[in-house]
Amino acid sequence: MFSSEQIRSIPLSLYLHWPWCVKKCPYCDFNSHAAKALDGESAYIEAVLADMRAEAERVSNRALTSLFVGGGTPNLMSVGSMERLLTEAERLFGFASDIEITMEANPGATEKSKLADFRALGVNRLSVGVQSFNDRQLKALGRIHSGDVARDFLAEVAKHFSNFNLDLMFALPGQSLDDLVLDLETGVSMGSTHFSCYQLTIEEGTAFAKRVPEGLPDEDLMADMSDVVIDRLAEAGFEHYEVSGYAKPGFQCRHNLNYWTFGDYVAAGAGAHGKVTHEQGVVRSVRESHPKRYVEGMSDPSLAVVREPVESANLPFEFMLNALRLEAGFSLTDFECRTAQRREAIEKTLKSLSDSGLLMREGDRITLTTKGHFFLSDVQAAFLP
Repeated sequence: MFSSEQIRSIPLSLYLHWPWCVKKCPYCDFNSHAAKALDGESAYIEAVLADMRAEAERVSNRALTSLFVGGGTPNLMSVGSMERLLTEAERLFGFASDIEITMEANPGATEKSKLADFRALGVNRLSVGVQSFNDRQLKALGRIHSGDVARDFLAEVAKHFSNFNLDLMFALPGQSLDDLVLDLETGVSMGSTHFSCYQLTIEEGTAFAKRVPEGLPDEDLMADMSDVVIDRLAEAGFEHYEVSGYAKPGFQCRHNLNYWTFGDYVAAGAGAHGKVTHEQGVVRSVRESHPKRYVEGMSDPSLAVVREPVESANLPFEFMLNALRLEAGFSLTDFECRTAQRREAIEKTLKSLSDSGLLMREGDRITLTTKGHFFLSDVQAAFLP
């Protein structure tokens, strides 16, 4: 189905999951768990290393273009554990000369002095979960840090990292437009090269779903807030390149771009998801989510990891779920390479969406129109088999 040449042209990334936080935030539906103690860290790292080794046997000889350590709160990890993970990743897969290595971090979780150590190990991009600089909003979100702690942490980050992302949330309980503008201005002033700006949504299974917080903005205010994020970050020199991503020129997140362009990514860690292209087709993988069961299961990787091939007929839809998030859209050449399907297979759908004013076509490139952005889910669903 896929030629060796096609597979070699698809970038390969690695995602490593750290499942612990100081406490679980009430809005969070990620695979994270409150860390009562980290005396199980060594066993967990051994399981992740075993997971990585099993994955390395399944991929073609492609050096990693990016590596992302997510969570949870990875800066709770010991420096020694991080060194073991990075050393083994480089041995197993090889690193591209310009590899992007990102680690997520949360203010108030650990001592700031570890930042220099992580940088010395090769981590060259940090993603900091600030969410807000407003103490009232931080308390409503259940965060462990204050605005002052966040600013102090970011000042230290800027000493060691020339490339770092800030996570900010908006449409928070009791938040005004002025509050949001101040958060954005504060974030810009800290020297960030990238913002990930998310609207607070109430996710099933979270504490907020059981008890929805009071004072959430109405739909009109949420729309105004979304416009403010786009406009204020544009004024500060940030390009809106993805649904929630804003970057200074040259600082787009390469790891996330690989997701959105339907690249390949191997994964290791509790609950981690992977997607790898083989000659026979695309295979997705998912791991046991609970850390203890994951560690126990990795004594035999086949017990802790479920693998499922993606049906060929579903590949156009899966491709569009990712690629249409990008402001720049996608090239039909990439579509053919990463789905092993000819562009003629989606020609009828492209024409229909174009005639409806939802897509634009310029040569090889397909992008959403302004109208298409408002109906993104409908555009994506049009490619279902």
